[in-house]
Amino acid sequence: MHVSSLGFRTDLALLTSSGSVVEDRGTHLVVRSPDNPSYFWGNFILLARPPVPGGEKEVVGAFHTEFPLADHVSIGIDTAELADEARAAFEAAGMTVDVATVLTASALTAPREVEAEIRELAGDDDWEARARLSQQLYPNTPEDTFMTYARQKNTQERRLVDAGRGTRFGAFVDGALVSTAGIFVTEEGVARYQSVETHTDHRRRGLAAAVVHAAGRHGLEKLGVRTLVIVADTDGEAIGIYRRLGFTDVERQLMMEKRTGDWASMNA
Repeated sequence: MHVSSLGFRTDLALLTSSGSVVEDRGTHLVVRSPDNPSYFWGNFILLARPPVPGGEKEVVGAFHTEFPLADHVSIGIDTAELADEARAAFEAAGMTVDVATVLTASALTAPREVEAEIRELAGDDDWEARARLSQQLYPNTPEDTFMTYARQKNTQERRLVDAGRGTRFGAFVDGALVSTAGIFVTEEGVARYQSVETHTDHRRRGLAAAVVHAAGRHGLEKLGVRTLVIVADTDGEAIGIYRRLGFTDVERQLMMEKRTGDWASMNA
């Protein structure tokens, strides 16, 4: 199956480079991350196109067949065009439909100065702080459940760092990690951002812009890439930050989720 979406193509490149497995079924891909089975977008189905009318429940059923032990459902479609009837059918099946925005830049506008140390993460303590930063963003999820996921996610990402494909930058205030963004090469000349996160007590201080800018400069100047790719919620606050840094919209990315068990509380 040929993947045309820049968002999904860069997702898949990073996943396979960090240990995930992609199985081509012709009409769809099955993506598995055996080391991190609770990672929604490391364990999902990617459809080449929307199902025929009435086929939405069959698609959800196919996910359960592929992932019988999963405590979630994640389905992507390699096109952002979804008819209203299909959207309603997926929502009736319990799915949340999200159309994100994929943005790119070949140069960045410098953000304002911030009162923080901006540097690459270095060593186990920094990466554990990154997992803790992620965890505080989802206070309703049991800590042990989330930290298992976050540490496994760190392990996957550190494989990319060790392979020389990129790094993760952090903003440190009084020695504490409060904002972070990763950048990794996906193909020649292209690098994709991963997980831009900022502590809730440190938002609207320019820290996210600072780490995104630092990571982007690293990609352009040290990794030799020409195009930076980032994905944002279309209606979220972050997309405005990225646009002010010089990113422009290039496509939409269609993703659907259903969260159950402990993970359902992440939407509470």
